[in-house]
Amino acid sequence: MGLKVVLTGGGTGGHIYPAVAVGRRLLEVAPGAKIYYVGTSRGLEKELVPKEGWPFYTVAAAGLARRISPATVKALLTTGKGYLQARGLLQRLKPDLVLGTGGYVCGPVVLAGAHLGIPTMIHEQNAYPGLTNRWLARVAGRVCITFPQSAQYFPAGSRIVETGLPIRRQILETTREEGLRGLGLKEGFRVLVVGGSQGAKSINLAMLDVYDRLKERRDIHWLHITGQAGYEGYLQELAARGIDLTHFGNITIMPYVYQMEQALSVADLVIGRAGASFLAEVTAKGLPGILIPYPFASENHQEYNAKAVVESGGAILVKEKDLSGPVLAEHIIALADHPERLARMARGARALGKPDAVDRIIEQVFALTGKTRRI
Repeated sequence: MGLKVVLTGGGTGGHIYPAVAVGRRLLEVAPGAKIYYVGTSRGLEKELVPKEGWPFYTVAAAGLARRISPATVKALLTTGKGYLQARGLLQRLKPDLVLGTGGYVCGPVVLAGAHLGIPTMIHEQNAYPGLTNRWLARVAGRVCITFPQSAQYFPAGSRIVETGLPIRRQILETTREEGLRGLGLKEGFRVLVVGGSQGAKSINLAMLDVYDRLKERRDIHWLHITGQAGYEGYLQELAARGIDLTHFGNITIMPYVYQMEQALSVADLVIGRAGASFLAEVTAKGLPGILIPYPFASENHQEYNAKAVVESGGAILVKEKDLSGPVLAEHIIALADHPERLARMARGARALGKPDAVDRIIEQVFALTGKTRRI
């Protein structure tokens, strides 16, 4: 009988995409495998997962606060309800393994699996683990981590394996030539500036000053993804500063890039936030970075992520409170004018990257279930 796996993770794409990557790869390497997905009725997973053609189920879930309050009591009741729903569902599905990739929904589902004697795994994307995963590590058969720095925050005795974070194949397979052609760009040293799908206002504002200061450096090419919001106003602000993009052909400003693999393929240096998925792609490509962690991320996890890349030698960290055009311009010039330093940072980033992360996770799936594999 083929391998049966329940995947669970929800709320944001950062929790869902790793699970989807594992599911897709399992179907490739395990003939006859069946994938089931458990999420919530209100998370992004309800839109993304059905497109994969996998059976999709929902259970109740809520985030737990550390302090006792009426909201905490309500969340406990919701989680208890979700646990009973998950337990009943798992008894019907009889999976060989339950894998949780983060989000509130993992709590009741992975716990129910462990209590039923089903092998369980969790995957932690960030350098500082979320509360749910720190709690589930006590019962999980494997704790797969992205950053080695996260191991210290799990309970003693946790069965930790450093796997990395799965990324799309296109990220690794797209060549620089393909990226240049797809984006209509010329060859040259290029800085990729990314603020996330919604943009990052503080990064965009700082970059206005950078362009003003470095507009005579025609040897530096720029690909700046501003985000959809405020894109037209950004072009107007550049024009007001005397930066006409028809004249400055080395500056390319775009509201959004659907093929992020193309943008990464043409970059020599990246400037952006420190979300786990973005960093997994950047380090797998071996790209040096100037990282500005989003200061309001839960439990400040982006700063922990950025520090992990800095420790590997692959990035420079600039905190939001220190962010300015002069600070960014100074770092950029120092790297652009010293290729040997840029090369050392590239090696540091590549040393942290795990391009084979999905197969590392699959290996743990087979190790826990004892099923055959074809990797």
